[in-house]
Amino acid sequence: MSIQTNFDLVLFGATGDLAMRKLLPCLYQAHVAGLLHPQGRILGVSRSEMDTESFLAKVETNSKIHVKQNFSDEQWASFIKRIEYLTVNVTCPEDFAALGKKVKSRVETESVVVYLSTAPKFFAQACENLASVGLNADNVRVVLEKPLGTDLVSSQQINNDVGEYFKEEQIYRIDHYLGKESLQNVLALRFANVMFESMWNNKYIKSVQLTIAEQLGVEERGEFYDITGALRDMVQNHLMQMLCMTAMEPPKSLDADDVRDEKVKVIKALKPLTIESVNDNVVRGQYAAAGEMKGYLQELNVPAESFTETYVAIKAEIENERWQGVPFYLRTGKRMADKVAEIVLNFHDLDNHIFPNSKPLANRLVIELQPFDSVRLCVQVKTPGTGNHVEVTPMTIDLDKQLEGRRPEAYERLLLDVINGNLALFNRRDELEAAWEYVMPILDNWAQNTQAPHRYAAHSWGPDAARELLAREGDKWHEDQ
Repeated sequence: MSIQTNFDLVLFGATGDLAMRKLLPCLYQAHVAGLLHPQGRILGVSRSEMDTESFLAKVETNSKIHVKQNFSDEQWASFIKRIEYLTVNVTCPEDFAALGKKVKSRVETESVVVYLSTAPKFFAQACENLASVGLNADNVRVVLEKPLGTDLVSSQQINNDVGEYFKEEQIYRIDHYLGKESLQNVLALRFANVMFESMWNNKYIKSVQLTIAEQLGVEERGEFYDITGALRDMVQNHLMQMLCMTAMEPPKSLDADDVRDEKVKVIKALKPLTIESVNDNVVRGQYAAAGEMKGYLQELNVPAESFTETYVAIKAEIENERWQGVPFYLRTGKRMADKVAEIVLNFHDLDNHIFPNSKPLANRLVIELQPFDSVRLCVQVKTPGTGNHVEVTPMTIDLDKQLEGRRPEAYERLLLDVINGNLALFNRRDELEAAWEYVMPILDNWAQNTQAPHRYAAHSWGPDAARELLAREGDKWHEDQ
């Protein structure tokens, strides 16, 4: 579908890693696909003193290398003609006058997108300065990169500060996981197929597993990661979005607020944790050295006695009619055995097994989000021969191969949605704050807890305590099934 919205995209933090590695390459792909208005303009903004020519030289060196497909010199030359650069210090009100003048000089602009790829501590001042030059009019949308706070109170403060200058419908809180085609496809699998939706409940489903595992460690990000940890980095945002898409009720429509209303209901239906119940329902882990692989405590800029978690597993419960009694296991970790993001629905076993070697937890639906985009339904089928033995066999849909057409990266889809004013794949304030409310008892428990995280060997599947968490319910992690 061709996009006709004429836009100005003001990209704060334009010289930073996210802009160079993700945002500009994704905008290039949209340009090549003909999805950007011919007059659409990209205004790179940062405090670095340079002109447009110098900025484009930096883009040539630091961004072009991340364009992995559809590259041609002709298209690249056409794309960078959209780009201009302005030096703007986000803490300097006088710098915003030139920015305001630049944007307002194009009266034909329909949509102004201000992307704050900066530290959250600058959001309030940036929004105040934007408003001071009139860059908070109804056609202006502001994109806020995560992390949006470090706890509930700081998140509320950021929302209050930004809300002084922008209305809720102008605020786009971005979580790139929501831009993944594979995660959006969960709604289609559920609500466009009677065989799945009719069984998507506690009558048929025994347990649900949501996993985001990374093989990489913290690499050069030790200083940042040690004050963040896996809970803030992955659980409160990415895993919570996977939970919502998996567990939500059918929305009235796919309009933004209808979808987001149902997501909020899921988070608010979660059985609240208490500081005491965290000990029984949450596992905190930290990777240890294995072979030539460093442990977390040996990484650069990580304190030798750090308790920061690189792994989290949570047993969650949703207290509503559809999911009562079904445990949801959420986990994420660094230096895991494999890189994978997946949703696994384990179905109940049949009460009466007439086949002698029928296996427990044999029937499951596996929705893989990365590194591949696939759906596997595991069923038991008879093995050839005169016996009556069965074996578990997957029925696989490889969505990467079977669905024709270009599959845009998450940031491309989300950037196009902001330009066109579609809020469906962005977090609403009440949704974000409900997620923070849920994880706060975990943070409070860990702040008081003097027990070190459970160690797990680098490139393993996490600590033994996480397996024990599931074993209490007769469950196993997917890789152990």
